[in-house]
Amino acid sequence: MHRNVAKAKACLFFEKVAIFRQDRIKFKDINELIRKATGILESGPERLQFITDFDHTITKKHQSNGDKVPTSFGIFNKCKSLPSSYLDNYNELDVKYRKYEHSPDITLDEKIKLMKEWWQLSGEIVSGFPLDEKEIDEVASNYKDCLRDHSLELFETLNRLNVPVLVFSAGLGNSVVSVLKQANVMFPNMKVVSNFLEYKDGLLNGLSKPMIHAFNKNETAIEGTEYYDLVHSRDHIIVMGDSLGDAGMANGMPSSSIIIKIGFLYDHVEENLERYMEAFDIVLIDDQTMDIPLAILKLMEDK
Repeated sequence: MHRNVAKAKACLFFEKVAIFRQDRIKFKDINELIRKATGILESGPERLQFITDFDHTITKKHQSNGDKVPTSFGIFNKCKSLPSSYLDNYNELDVKYRKYEHSPDITLDEKIKLMKEWWQLSGEIVSGFPLDEKEIDEVASNYKDCLRDHSLELFETLNRLNVPVLVFSAGLGNSVVSVLKQANVMFPNMKVVSNFLEYKDGLLNGLSKPMIHAFNKNETAIEGTEYYDLVHSRDHIIVMGDSLGDAGMANGMPSSSIIIKIGFLYDHVEENLERYMEAFDIVLIDDQTMDIPLAILKLMEDK
């Protein structure tokens, strides 16, 4: 796509978005965003990769009736054969650490330390009891329709454009993969990097290494893998996430890379908005759709 055409498309798109979504969308720097979008559109899908969180990024935060959509660990915790001792331990850890993940009152370094503690302890309690993974599939089937509106169209478009999709999740990879497959969006161009259940002698034996938590999800975690060889030269990136840590998922790419970061903000909006605006190029407030990333990709197809 010619640069002038790409810039015109980017300008018109973000102008329209700003008009119709003033209450839900915030731009960090509209001129810088147009520059980035122009570069991505000009070069086309051959240089693009797509990196996204899963919990409350691919999935919604809440359903239309107001019910919360469970996280990937929340799906696992609904399996009927889990011992009560595990659930008690999990809930105790959740109460202790969950409040820190999105808290505006503690530093990033403190958050990283706390998330490491949380995930390490979570791995320790997932051990010593049997679990048939079919149970995860049964629970996940109840949430296959809880992906953001127009998710199928988004991932179909990425697959059609041959854009690699990396799903980075600090949650439970078994639940993530099950939901994606049952929602029919697990296309061949998609790779899931997460914490997966490990077994020993027929019993659960913790989680896979290296541990993925909310603040270490970045491309250095896939160095040396076949997927890294596929994407390391794709220096145009769209990143999506709902936590401040997700803004760093493209860390490790060359400084010359063009990266558009889209953040979904739900909790403590007034307290967290400024931090999200610093971390992301686009901040969407209580948005339950894939409309913005999908529209950007559609510009690439519309020649």
